Amino acid sequence: MKQVLVNPAMGYYINKDVFGTKGDFITSPEISQMFGELVGIWFVNEWMQIGSPSSLQVVELGPGRGTMADDMLRVFSKFPQMRESVTLHLVEVSPTLADIQQRKLTETAGSGSISSDTISGPFDSNETHCYKSCKSKYGPEIFWYRALSDVPRNKISGFIAHEFFDALPIHKFQRTQHGWREVLVDFDFKKGSLSFVLSPTPTAATMAYLKMSETDKRNHIEVSPEAGVVIQELADRIHSDGGFALIADYGHSGDKTDTFRGFKNHKLHDVLVEPGSADLTADVDFSYLTKMAGKNVQISGPVTQKEFLHNMGIMVRLQMLLQNATLETQKDLISGYKVLTNPDQMGERFKFLAMLQHRGLGYNPAGFTPLQGN
Repeated sequence: MKQVLVNPAMGYYINKDVFGTKGDFITSPEISQMFGELVGIWFVNEWMQIGSPSSLQVVELGPGRGTMADDMLRVFSKFPQMRESVTLHLVEVSPTLADIQQRKLTETAGSGSISSDTISGPFDSNETHCYKSCKSKYGPEIFWYRALSDVPRNKISGFIAHEFFDALPIHKFQRTQHGWREVLVDFDFKKGSLSFVLSPTPTAATMAYLKMSETDKRNHIEVSPEAGVVIQELADRIHSDGGFALIADYGHSGDKTDTFRGFKNHKLHDVLVEPGSADLTADVDFSYLTKMAGKNVQISGPVTQKEFLHNMGIMVRLQMLLQNATLETQKDLISGYKVLTNPDQMGERFKFLAMLQHRGLGYNPAGFTPLQGN
């Protein structure tokens, strides 16, 4: 799965724009500006909750086309003190997508010029492993990295991971009459195609990663060790350096089974056909993320996307936007709202989880408790 998605030469994400109506799938930030704006407001609120520090790294894992980051920076620009405090750090392995993000975040009306000069100052070459840097059209500086481990430590950070964990590689395990076996990929010479097979005996991955509780009666399990590593690093950074994280993805609480699938041209696609031509994804197990985060951070959620957006005031924002919108734009805004919140579309399938430094008993961040007056 990792090779298919991020192989440096032929990986699905590496050499093309896979997002939006012309790509293979569309994400919430591409559907409506309200999504990124409300995430931005969440960051403003949490920044204030920790005392409005004069320096905040906003770190996005897998920024897509940069649409959500652009919406968030626009929100930050309305708060002068925060705008002056923020630097944006994008973890992106695809050079193609990094260029798209740079154009989105730096271009101004009537100008397509892009400045990619190395930025001097606190993030110099001795301190960071960024491969690209520039100044955004809103003011904050932007830095690009190939891995989370390259992002500077010992700095207060706010992390956002939207549809990031679902693309991390998984191991699949199947319960059989002989015990648990790993699901592997083989080549069927008779059919001339790839196929799934079961390992004849328990594999090293089975022994290392399959930690079942006695009450779990599922016959098929998916585990992403890489997701565990990432969530542990986020938890360690938040505990040691300060900050917070917001994770949004489609997922479950440890009750789903076989969710591995492919998407091509906005339709389901056989994951074993034409590897590298389609997106591969698996639902995120939020119970696994919570367990791997450990006890040194406070976890809130998961809550559904519908709950989070309504708790953040999406109805208020929608009404504000509708007031000055054309009829066509009003239709788009209402349509986007329905897609984001309808239980039959994204409203229930997508979940939000927050990770914070311990704030004491009873504290829940914005978005995870009902909006006053609802």
